[in-house]
Amino acid sequence: MSFRAALLLLVALVTLVVTLERAQRTTPTEALALRQAAVIRTAYTLPPEKLKPAQELFRARTALHFAGEGWGILQLVLLLALGVPARMRNVAENLTKNAWLQCFVFVFLFLLAITLLNVPLRIYGHHVAMAYGLSVQGWGSWAWDLVKSFFLTWLVGALLVMVLFWVIRRSPKHWWFWFWIPTMAGVLFGVFLSPIVVDPLFNKFEPLQQRNPALVTQLEKVVARSGVSLPPERMFFMQASQKVTSLNAYVTGFGPSKRLVLWDTTIASSTPDELSGIFGHELGHYALHHIVLGLLFTAVLLLIAFFLGQKITQWLLRRYGARWRIRSQNDWAFLAVLVLVLNVLNFVSEPLDNAFSRSIEHAADVYGQEAIHGIVADPQAMTQQGFQRLGAASLDDPTPHPLVDFWTSSHPSTAARAAFAAAYNPWAEGQHPKYF
Repeated sequence: MSFRAALLLLVALVTLVVTLERAQRTTPTEALALRQAAVIRTAYTLPPEKLKPAQELFRARTALHFAGEGWGILQLVLLLALGVPARMRNVAENLTKNAWLQCFVFVFLFLLAITLLNVPLRIYGHHVAMAYGLSVQGWGSWAWDLVKSFFLTWLVGALLVMVLFWVIRRSPKHWWFWFWIPTMAGVLFGVFLSPIVVDPLFNKFEPLQQRNPALVTQLEKVVARSGVSLPPERMFFMQASQKVTSLNAYVTGFGPSKRLVLWDTTIASSTPDELSGIFGHELGHYALHHIVLGLLFTAVLLLIAFFLGQKITQWLLRRYGARWRIRSQNDWAFLAVLVLVLNVLNFVSEPLDNAFSRSIEHAADVYGQEAIHGIVADPQAMTQQGFQRLGAASLDDPTPHPLVDFWTSSHPSTAARAAFAAAYNPWAEGQHPKYF
């Protein structure tokens, strides 16, 4: 490794540590509530008729998650061992001499193979969601979403792959850094465009002001308290009930594309006070700059992954390249090797990624509960009640296995969130709010 590469990675790691520390910083009042929450066992519960299916669903989802991760790696090993990527390269090169067309042909064939190999697990996952009443989406609509996702991934992916190989040809040893730059530009562009171009391909959105002006008036009280700029035209209603029964809300985009989205299932199932709490949580992601922090975190992880990817793929090519019939890293079939390595690195880094996500989600929980103080009568009871409703609708297991929760969960468990909401009272004597 060159000195400059080592220095760059050191800066990236320090940035990662600082980002994590900022996301996880707690106040004494918050720490006290976390300790109290750790011994609360009744903040989120399910009746026996729901508890059993919730536990079954947790086991099914856990099996699907790890089976999907393992199969995603194994299928690439099998494809390479059978020489399938090399055959796909031959097809692309025999069809045309144009590099752009070769790239689109190869990526199409490669993505099609991966998609077809993953279809059985996807089908089973949708079957499980339907069996437990979490999905009401018909198989035709589900398949159409899969087709749209495939073609969108193909078009965007092929463009990125073309850039990757262009960079590899010009900088064989340092492509990991030079490709990282356009990749992050693509990520930024994607975050900006997603709510405008991509999301409407899969769901229907309407201005919340048209659907529920009274709710917008209620939510504007939270906006006024927070000081975050989010005018009513940036609040949207999404028709989720055509596909799912679960509850959700989210923030997306930045700059002119920034918006908050409430699912119709959430609006139908929640009280106005609960919706204020949900809105306060989502508003917290903007107020606490979580989108910026998330992009920074992604940038650092990608830089490290590409650096390791370059080193590991070179070793794999030296050892197995002839057996896989891959000529060099300039070969289209090299993409399969790189994807294999990145999949392995993604699996290994999953706990770190989810730990960061849980940290910012917890911070947004704190912000949301504080943001509705003075707007709703009892922020503690209302927030806890909201998590009870959310968990029951999603059949969340009240006692998930700690290791599975640590490895796979992007949010704190519903039980942990409800317990913290019940314990967190920064307006009690001697305590202090964190954000307000």
